[in-house]
Amino acid sequence: MARAKRRTVQEFGAHPVDVNVSQRVRMRRVMCGLSQTALANRLGLTFQQLQKYGSGMNRISASKLWLIAQALDAQVQWFLPTPQSARAQPPNSVPNARP
Repeated sequence: MARAKRRTVQEFGAHPVDVNVSQRVRMRRVMCGLSQTALANRLGLTFQQLQKYGSGMNRISASKLWLIAQALDAQVQWFLPTPQSARAQPPNSVPNARP
């Protein structure tokens, strides 16, 4: 049985949920009056890594999102799309989704 090809950012772009999370991180960072460098320092990351998260080049893991939420004094749920907007995504836009 052949394995399904993995979805890559280079071929397909970032997943819409990942893009939404990145946009919300940026929005909250700006609301808090922090630069990318200041937030990166709080998280123990390089400025470049934070840029990769923001551009969708790298996905933000659940544990990293939790740390970001703490650093920005927000709930993790604030960064995630609502269930209604997630349902609006067609099943074929989510890798390995089952009908």
